[in-house]
Amino acid sequence: MSRPVNGSSPLIVVFIDDQDWHLRMLRAAFSAAGATLLPVRLSDCGLDTTQPYGLLIPGLDGRLPDGVLVRAVAGGSFESVTIRLGVLHALHAMGVPVWNSVGAIERCVDKSMTSFLLQHSGLPTPPSWTVAGRDAALAIAHRELVQERLVLKPLFGSQGKGLTMITRAEDLPPPEEVNDVYYLQRFIPAHGRGYEDYRLFVCDGEVIAAMIRRADDWITNIRQGAIPSALTPDADMCDLAVRAAQAVGAAYAGVDLIRDPNGQYLVLEVNSMPGWRGLQQVVSYPIAEQLASRMLASLRR
Repeated sequence: MSRPVNGSSPLIVVFIDDQDWHLRMLRAAFSAAGATLLPVRLSDCGLDTTQPYGLLIPGLDGRLPDGVLVRAVAGGSFESVTIRLGVLHALHAMGVPVWNSVGAIERCVDKSMTSFLLQHSGLPTPPSWTVAGRDAALAIAHRELVQERLVLKPLFGSQGKGLTMITRAEDLPPPEEVNDVYYLQRFIPAHGRGYEDYRLFVCDGEVIAAMIRRADDWITNIRQGAIPSALTPDADMCDLAVRAAQAVGAAYAGVDLIRDPNGQYLVLEVNSMPGWRGLQQVVSYPIAEQLASRMLASLRR
């Protein structure tokens, strides 16, 4: 079944959680580029096999959009998240370009899979371990803490929430606090003094913006109080960030890098639904315009 053509004004659905700053920036950017933006919550969508395209998406009146931008996939029960991802799978099956693809989102939401794919692609990334059960996690901690501290991260999580520094095996929380899943990543001290890392925003195979994040302690997320500074990334940083986005199949991504005490860059994480409000503070041009123009250009290929 072919997808309808919406004339000279492409219709872009953006999946959101909130009517926030990012949506305002995107609405202005897509409008300036000649496109119509339709904000929708994935939690309001579903599947309906009696409909022409089998989808229930408010505001489309049975049509398909020309493209989809995913800003957020709300959490919930396993079943509710499955439905939301199912809508994205269905859009892809109907030939609708989705930024990011549901595959990329699934790979990045699961930090253990991101780590696996980075390592499998030959990219420098901190060693990590993902196990079920505290006994298995304790065995890893007893072995690895001889070399360096570990960071316990929620398997699904963002914005620096829920991170725990593990300096002793006894620091591992009980199973009920982590759903009996332990994702551990070796702590990488930053090169030089203090705590800092780098966020590079990759879009369509290029780094379009970057910043240094500095903090008073080891959690360097802007939402947790880190201070952004302007950064002109060198060629090695850009190459590593682009390859990290490619490793997870992301059309756009926030790639977090750190420089270790030996001066080597490592990929910490790849975010497939990155915010850029902190990044926008240190960049002179509207990042949303870059994202909108590059996405629309990809639809014309």
